Amino acid sequence: MRAVQVERTGGPEVIELSELPDPTPGEGELLVKVAAAGVNYIDTYQRAGIYPKPTPFGLGLEGTGTVSALGPGVTGFTVGDRVAWFDVAGSYAEQVAVPAGRAVHVPDEVTDDQAVGALLQGMTAHVLVTATYPVARGESVLVHAAAGGVGLLLTQLANERGARVIATVSTAEKAELATGAGAADVINYTEVADLAAEVRALTDGEGVSVAYDGVGKTTFDASLASLRPRGMLVLFGGASGAVPPVDPMRLNAGGSLYLTRPSLFHYVASRKELEYHSGEVYAAVADGTLDIRIGHRYPLADAAKAHQDLQSRRTTGKLLLIP
Repeated sequence: MRAVQVERTGGPEVIELSELPDPTPGEGELLVKVAAAGVNYIDTYQRAGIYPKPTPFGLGLEGTGTVSALGPGVTGFTVGDRVAWFDVAGSYAEQVAVPAGRAVHVPDEVTDDQAVGALLQGMTAHVLVTATYPVARGESVLVHAAAGGVGLLLTQLANERGARVIATVSTAEKAELATGAGAADVINYTEVADLAAEVRALTDGEGVSVAYDGVGKTTFDASLASLRPRGMLVLFGGASGAVPPVDPMRLNAGGSLYLTRPSLFHYVASRKELEYHSGEVYAAVADGTLDIRIGHRYPLADAAKAHQDLQSRRTTGKLLLIP
């Protein structure tokens, strides 16, 4: 089978399409024929060595497809089931052996593109607005990179919960997408000198209850300065680079602020949590509450191009690789 491999860490140029032996499902595993694999920022961190892994390794953590064989001890799944999964290394491939504990059933009403587009990023967004900081009706929230994969879903879910979403974007096209997703106000951060001042002006000087920041280094200070007293900065990514060390006294000076750096994997560690968050996300997709925007579909051989496009911040929505 064909699979995307990394022999040494570095830029997108280190990505290689290789021929590997077909996988065999082991104890508790499903063999899945991959219909689509999701491209995520964490993949670029692993490829670059920011999140170190022994080399060589297979890229990709999530996908969707059809079960073609069952390993010993598998229950709850049968051959022919449509499934999606996350946190399974080597998902940029034509076939993947998926631990049954990390797979979920895909409802008939959800397409393959929607299934992979909604799982990792959709659960991330759902966790952020329901568990990390439970957004309440009437609150003002700040969503950075609101036209990106997670940003669009965050905007929709926060809006659905009755919050006023203030979105930041970098282009007029992305502003339209954020508005379409339910943002009440959109700030093009390339056109303002003081982002936090713009946010405070929109909230009559009060600030937002929570700032969802997946950008990191370039937006961190503005996020912190945009919070109301006892507000929370949810730093869930670092698309622009790692945030330098922070003096905790800044949280005190800003108004007894909270800072958290969540990871989805800590919120779906149990089967019950995984089924809850994935079930809520897929139900929202099925009933039309959550619109999954697919930004681009690339052939497996163009995985390097997908990484280049994602890191250039030229993309909107979810990027997929199609074997």
